[in-house]
Amino acid sequence: MPQSLSPQSVIYAALHFLQFLVPITFYLSIVFYTNPNFKFTPKHLWHLFPPLLFLMLLVAESKISEQYLHTVYIVLFLANSLFYTLAAYAKIQKHQKDIEQFHSSTEDIDLRWIKYIIYTFISAAILTTGYNIITGADPLNVYINIFFLAVVYLVAFYSMRQKAIYPQGISLEEVQEDAHVARHEEKRNQKTKLLSDSELEFAKQSLLRMMAEEQPYLDSELNLIKLAQRMEISTHQLSYLINTGLGTNFFNFINQYRVTKAQELLVNKEYDHLNMLVIGYESGFNSKTSFNTTFKKITSLTPSEYRNQKKRS
Repeated sequence: MPQSLSPQSVIYAALHFLQFLVPITFYLSIVFYTNPNFKFTPKHLWHLFPPLLFLMLLVAESKISEQYLHTVYIVLFLANSLFYTLAAYAKIQKHQKDIEQFHSSTEDIDLRWIKYIIYTFISAAILTTGYNIITGADPLNVYINIFFLAVVYLVAFYSMRQKAIYPQGISLEEVQEDAHVARHEEKRNQKTKLLSDSELEFAKQSLLRMMAEEQPYLDSELNLIKLAQRMEISTHQLSYLINTGLGTNFFNFINQYRVTKAQELLVNKEYDHLNMLVIGYESGFNSKTSFNTTFKKITSLTPSEYRNQKKRS
């Protein structure tokens, strides 16, 4: 460890401080990614505490025994990395539930690629710490530098490929509120009702009739805005209608119809010559992966298994 204030020790401390900031920066970038309306306020200032504590450790390192400093470095760095990595994972989990409130196909906007980076983050933090404990090597070594550099490139690469998540006109706060109200049915009161009971029932019947007659679910890009425009109501009202009136979310509501349509096609002999990809497209799905995943989630069978089962019966 550098013991004197020299250009080398300053660079050393700066690099290690930047390393410590990576998990925090990664977490905050995900917060902004999953909630474009997020604003940093004084209540978020506590995020500055870990970096300041680490910076104080770097400044005071000449006054601390090397063995003690080594242990504190490992504990602080691992705790910081794991905390913010797990917090980022929780944000992605919540995001994947939120987008089901307004989109019928989430495959391209669920940010699952960030989960893969998170898994790598956790594995690397644990392996590097274990390596440092066993070998006694510098706890912030070249391997971490290489790993963090790779993470930066991966995030940049996938960010450039990422489709827009929130269609213009969607209020994330409103759909989250509707989902919360639906999950806590017993707590609803007149203040939270967007529609009276009679209006809700009328709108529900109108929606179900439209789904049966016009089949809007066959549009693979169908989202809450498009369906609300066809219903001539606001997205907030439609979200409330689906969550509260039908007890489900937009994603499940639309894809139940798509799976039902696919089931009809799979047992229709006129469609026996079509493969699963075409059946999926004809049912409103936009990829074979989303078709297989959603179909199995609802029926517990893959489309192929369902077709074979029906042929045998």
